[in-house]
Amino acid sequence: MNRRRRTSSRSPRPRRPGASPRRRRFARLPSRLPVDPYILALLGTVGLAALLPASGTTADVAGGATTGAVALLFFLYGARLSTREAVDGLKSWRLHLTVLACTFLIFPVLGLAARGLVPFVLTPELYSGLLFLCLVPSTIQSSIAFTSMARGNVPAAICAGSFSSIAGIVATPLLAALLIGGGANGFSPDGLLRIVAQLLLPFVAGQLLRRWVGGFLTRHRTLLGRVDRGSILLVVYTAFSQGMVAGVWNQVTPARLGALFAVEVVLLALMLTVTWYGARRLGFDRADRVAIQFAGSKKSLAAGLPMASVLFGAQASLAVLPLMLFHMLQLVVCATIAKRRSRDPLREDTVSGDPLSDKATPVGAGLGAGR
Repeated sequence: MNRRRRTSSRSPRPRRPGASPRRRRFARLPSRLPVDPYILALLGTVGLAALLPASGTTADVAGGATTGAVALLFFLYGARLSTREAVDGLKSWRLHLTVLACTFLIFPVLGLAARGLVPFVLTPELYSGLLFLCLVPSTIQSSIAFTSMARGNVPAAICAGSFSSIAGIVATPLLAALLIGGGANGFSPDGLLRIVAQLLLPFVAGQLLRRWVGGFLTRHRTLLGRVDRGSILLVVYTAFSQGMVAGVWNQVTPARLGALFAVEVVLLALMLTVTWYGARRLGFDRADRVAIQFAGSKKSLAAGLPMASVLFGAQASLAVLPLMLFHMLQLVVCATIAKRRSRDPLREDTVSGDPLSDKATPVGAGLGAGR
């Protein structure tokens, strides 16, 4: 009797895992529908700027804080980038040149081709923001994460993202001056001087001081990550507050936003196709193609927002709207692609039929080496 009672009292415990398949389905739901909490924070910041925009003295204080935050961001970027790792990464120079060509050549060409959509699909202001999106450097963090998930060449993704960010400090404002011009959305060649003062000089200072502050940054990586994201939220709030005060949002209708989203879906699909099949055409193995696809098809919100605030001034809210929308889109789409590629056979390339190269990098390798 006692044994039976003990067995009956313990019997519900092993049944619980098998008896709750719904819970397991709900536990897997976030991986199917990836939602970055930071995206929600960005949307909340936009909503705050719409309800309580900074104006008058508050706007002056927010503008000064934003200038300091942007300089701090790029100082930290420079201080975190290991010069030694960057030099070692030059060994994969063909891969890095391919990513740079996708970021600063193919993307701008597609952006210029979208000029034919004005004014029937996009307004001139939204088109300027779309073109600016095409000039922004690639990401670092998400490129590494997705490349690792898809069993790609993670060290190459780290270096490719880092090189793109460095090149973007110079290439993005120069391309903006050449392609957007002085009359669009308040942009002027004087923005190049502001870029040097607010972005390039802090970045160089971070590189020069890295030997003294690098250890501190490594030990407090989590805290500094919050500083990064908080600074970007401040940039978003200031930019959208200026847009609300200037009344630029009266120029955007839901239909135009829907059209912009459709254009960006096509843009991302084209770049994902070009980077994957173009890299295969150039002879890269699967691991390198994964890195090229994720580093060459995405754009950095962290780098683009501060640059837009410097280059476009009061019109920055419309200029960063396409970039914010593209950022959300690329996270969802690339997470889905990375998850599918993670199920590829370990020693067989399911796309081309060629065996994987021995250079394939195990998942998670090199993630601690860079941002």
